[in-house]
Amino acid sequence: MTDVVVIGAGQAGLSSAYHLRRAGFAPDTGYVVLDGDRAPGGAWQHRWPSLRMETVNGIFDLPGMAFEAPSPRERASEAVPRYFAQYEEHFQLAVHRPAAVQAVRYGPQERLLVETATETWAARAVINATGTWNKPFWPYYPGRETFRGRQLHAAAYPGPQEFAGKRVIVVGGGITAIGLLTELATAGATTTWVTRRPPVFRDQPFTREYGREVVAMVDARVRAGLVPQSVVGVTGLPVTEAIREAQRSGVLDRLPMFDRITPDGVAWDAATDVSGTDAGAPDAGTSPTPRNVEADVILWCTGWRAALDHLAPLHLRAPGGGITMDGTRVVLEPRLHLVGYGPSASTVGANRAGREAVRDIRRLLADRAAPALAA
Repeated sequence: MTDVVVIGAGQAGLSSAYHLRRAGFAPDTGYVVLDGDRAPGGAWQHRWPSLRMETVNGIFDLPGMAFEAPSPRERASEAVPRYFAQYEEHFQLAVHRPAAVQAVRYGPQERLLVETATETWAARAVINATGTWNKPFWPYYPGRETFRGRQLHAAAYPGPQEFAGKRVIVVGGGITAIGLLTELATAGATTTWVTRRPPVFRDQPFTREYGREVVAMVDARVRAGLVPQSVVGVTGLPVTEAIREAQRSGVLDRLPMFDRITPDGVAWDAATDVSGTDAGAPDAGTSPTPRNVEADVILWCTGWRAALDHLAPLHLRAPGGGITMDGTRVVLEPRLHLVGYGPSASTVGANRAGREAVRDIRRLLADRAAPALAA
């Protein structure tokens, strides 16, 4: 029995735990954090080894404790988990691991039952902070099962070394695809970039006003019960000097999405329009497209989806495919908050959302009975 269960110990989960502790919820009796991993770090501990701190888009401090900048060359998969571990220890957060949540169900006495393989917690409220890393998205294209080479998602990318001398098709128009394209080409792979839509490059500064507009667009979707777009996806791709160099070298010359996968690569139908240029992409265009490209590897940089399968017993999905939200609160189940979902799916957004979720939960529980407070 506990007042609040937090599911996940990444940025969103730790932020929520911090605000619960500050609000007076005692460890275990007042709140617990259930983390499916064996060590601190959230999704960061699983990032590819070639991702260095100098190429990370940015890490925002967790509330109450600054992130001391490590060496730019240090692996992100080591630097960020170390920070998370120090944070858990400093604030004595009640993190239980490994404790992967399998299901959340309706329980007796106005409780939600949070089930792991070994135990069940009966909670008066739940903060879900499971992120997306455990649910990589693989779009289906005809012939995928016939490909004789190697297919993998960016979530399982091991670094560029083993792809030297290989022909690699990189699928996806986001920042992950661009980063991996660049390092694969540098490591000696022959790369082909394929995207469903022309990538949108943003050469203007990312102002606070623009940031609010982006968050508002994502928020409008989740309030309507639609599947959220990622905040990063809506903002467009920042034009850095590294991106300009990749454009000049031809690494970022893209091809439109292929129509099918063949045993030896990918192919486009004769009717597919492969002409035109990429609007908004400085120094970039659409390459003349052959009707087929041979490959040894297809690397899917096609994003992730919110890892919410464990919430299926609650039947929360709206007709639009998403979960209808009011801030962080689920409209159909006000005892449940989603942090790191939709407009809060960023490090800075997760911090704010954790605070908002705890504020709402305090109000909810105060209407029924006082929470179990620390002495």
